Amino acid sequence: MAELSTTARPYAKAAFEHALATSALGEWSVMLVTAAAVTQQPEVQKFLSSPAMTTAQQAQTFIDVCGDTLNAGGQNFIKILAENKRLGLLPTISELFDAQKAIQERTVDVELTTAFALDSESEKRLAEVLGKKLAREVKVCSNTDPSLLGGVIVKAGDLVIDGSVRGRLAKLAEAINS
Repeated sequence: MAELSTTARPYAKAAFEHALATSALGEWSVMLVTAAAVTQQPEVQKFLSSPAMTTAQQAQTFIDVCGDTLNAGGQNFIKILAENKRLGLLPTISELFDAQKAIQERTVDVELTTAFALDSESEKRLAEVLGKKLAREVKVCSNTDPSLLGGVIVKAGDLVIDGSVRGRLAKLAEAINS
């Protein structure tokens, strides 16, 4: 996985810098997510690995499959990736691009997992507190997991805060056993 990130990073950086310069971060994010989803399809993977197709044919067919989602810059990006035999890196490029976009926009995606569904007011308060703590705008995605018994697990990038009853019980059991 590290090798894919290393290879994909210059492409993601170039796409990000171009999108930033043209004030089109959102548009580029959508294009890259769509292109990454296309590369995940088994038929497309088979097509991309076919030695019978030239890189120009692969690029054009890929662009045709993506349809109107790709603007002229996105089509050119696909052609460059195809020439360098890097279309398979699109999922990683998309992830790296979105990470750079989040840093630029000072946003963070937070996943809240609770035992019971939160009402919108509680979710909003948690987002505000987390936004102050992380010094970023927080975008919340909520999930429920009845096995937590109570409390909440917060995941924001690499940061994980386990405030669940299950987590606290596990810590208590570990402390008693050591």
